[in-house]
Amino acid sequence: MTDSLKTALTGVSGILVTPFDDCGNIAPERQKPIVERAITAGVSVLTINGNTGEFYGLTTDEAVAMVEAASSYVAGRVPLVAGVGRGIRDACRLAKASVEVGANALMVHQPPDPFVAPRGLVDYVKSVSEAGNNKPVILYLRNDGIGTAAIAELCSVPGVMGVKWATPNPMNLKEAKGASPDQVIWVGGLAEVWAPAFYAVGARGFTSGLINVWPERSVDISNSLESGDYAKARDLIAGMQVFEDIRAEEQGGANVSGVKAALQLIGVDCGGVRPPAAYPLTCSQMKRMKAFMNDNGLLSGAG
Repeated sequence: MTDSLKTALTGVSGILVTPFDDCGNIAPERQKPIVERAITAGVSVLTINGNTGEFYGLTTDEAVAMVEAASSYVAGRVPLVAGVGRGIRDACRLAKASVEVGANALMVHQPPDPFVAPRGLVDYVKSVSEAGNNKPVILYLRNDGIGTAAIAELCSVPGVMGVKWATPNPMNLKEAKGASPDQVIWVGGLAEVWAPAFYAVGARGFTSGLINVWPERSVDISNSLESGDYAKARDLIAGMQVFEDIRAEEQGGANVSGVKAALQLIGVDCGGVRPPAAYPLTCSQMKRMKAFMNDNGLLSGAG
């Protein structure tokens, strides 16, 4: 699975939403049609318990339940990556549980703790890797302020296979990539709109929340970038820009709300979003989202 995972990371890494029921409890079964459509469309990796999955809004027990359910839906058809993080004991518990139910790799969320030392972060990643029975590790980097040397040291931790680069600094990515082991896969972590810029400095693949709603478009963008057709990729991205613009509003607080609103419009009800995210969308945001969905033919056949 290691070689196939490396190849898969150079495509589309879909970040699955966490569905809730009318009472706000997790409703894993509502995720199944999203998984099916994504795999059918050609999404190469699926990630559970990422930020689009409201990882920080879930209890550790809920996160364990979600990775178990997702593993059963994916059923080995594509690699499944499980997000882990928070306090080190919760992170290690979730790493162990994720591997036990079939996750092929672990995505380590960068700790938001106010006192993160670069060398402490290395210890954190090592502990999570050991708890996960040394399954491949993907670093989720949202703050590159730790510096190139620290990033390179993290990438040298045994088992680290990839980096999800989620800062809008392509040149920092280029520098970190050059300082790190050659075997590390660098994945654009700011979705489709940033993918061309990251590809230009040597990253391959990108993460996507759009796959929950329109996986075919994400795969088309990936195929265009892989073939070197940047003009086509830019055109395809321009056609879904409104979706990402809405998600970026309210300091990013509309991110998951936008995805879930779009899902409801196509008849896949994944419930609301937990505070402190912005929910529901404002009237203006919802009007633009409906127009986007209608203009792209995504409302046809919606339930």
